[in-house]
Amino acid sequence: MSTLRVVQIGCGYWGPNVLRNLAAHPQVELAGVVDIDPDIRAWLAVHYPGVPFAPAFDVGLLDRWNAQAVVIATPATTHFSLAGQVVKSGRHCLVEKPLAMTAGECEELINLAQASGVALMPGHTFLYNAAVTKMKKIIQSGELGEIYYAHAQRLNLGRIRQDVDVVWNLAPHDISILLYWFGKSPTRVAARGATFIQPGIPDIAFLDLEFPDGQYASIHVSWLDPHKTRRITLVGSKKMAVYDDVAENKLTIYDKGVDRAHPEKATLGRFEDFGTFQLRLRGGGVTIPPIDFIEPLRVEVAEFVSAIHEGREPLTNGASGLQTVLVLEAASRSMEQNGQFVKVEDSF
Repeated sequence: MSTLRVVQIGCGYWGPNVLRNLAAHPQVELAGVVDIDPDIRAWLAVHYPGVPFAPAFDVGLLDRWNAQAVVIATPATTHFSLAGQVVKSGRHCLVEKPLAMTAGECEELINLAQASGVALMPGHTFLYNAAVTKMKKIIQSGELGEIYYAHAQRLNLGRIRQDVDVVWNLAPHDISILLYWFGKSPTRVAARGATFIQPGIPDIAFLDLEFPDGQYASIHVSWLDPHKTRRITLVGSKKMAVYDDVAENKLTIYDKGVDRAHPEKATLGRFEDFGTFQLRLRGGGVTIPPIDFIEPLRVEVAEFVSAIHEGREPLTNGASGLQTVLVLEAASRSMEQNGQFVKVEDSF
């Protein structure tokens, strides 16, 4: 497999983690780093000596550095402009979440990438988490039965953003996970938020998602909470499961549920006798599935490189990035309408 020359744009809060995993990949050669912070130049000289640096981006840099692919780890509001220039130039592009700030921008990027014949990959890192992919397999196996609902919490004290609100900052993680697990997009979203620190930028939010088959999900996001929480509870007709990214055991399966006392007497909409009606709570054992955990960002970078070399769509492609943004847009419209349910628009 040939070496892929990659340029990274943005090396701030999350950027050093991305750069570390790029540098560690055996088929990646760091072609250069772009960042507006002059301190990054000094940091780069110490940690990655010899890697070129530029304080501002222009497409000519990609030619001068002989770049084949670009990773964008900049504020969300810059993603569309930067990614558009990258894919137009014929380079593959990995963009940290969200892919862009509107569905229209996402669609334009997808079309540009297809016209240029390059890979476009949003950085939904949690979909490369071994616990998340394991849960997907458990759901597909039918062990949990029919999925009734999911409840997600993503809370912490900070990092408070100024460019986007808490929904656009934190909810993309849980939305992308739920779309991946459910295999479909919600039809309606209701969202309520509250602003305490910066005018016009909600710090906490509650989202309700309704899916086409009657499934339901709620998401609570906050950067004003004393506890770091990254947890999703799934309730199925057979079993229940908890994915806790902060806990040592990241997946726990509970053999708990509600059964009919006499399921053989069940009828469609009618109860012939008390035995048909009677329900029974079931509290069985607890299972902790084994997980071979690898840093998700390492897996994400490997998927980006492999997708390029194999000429295929990555697990998180432009379409999945678009679906996430469609849900985020619906949540924003709902907050503007005081929490009313709004339709999630269809993608092209």
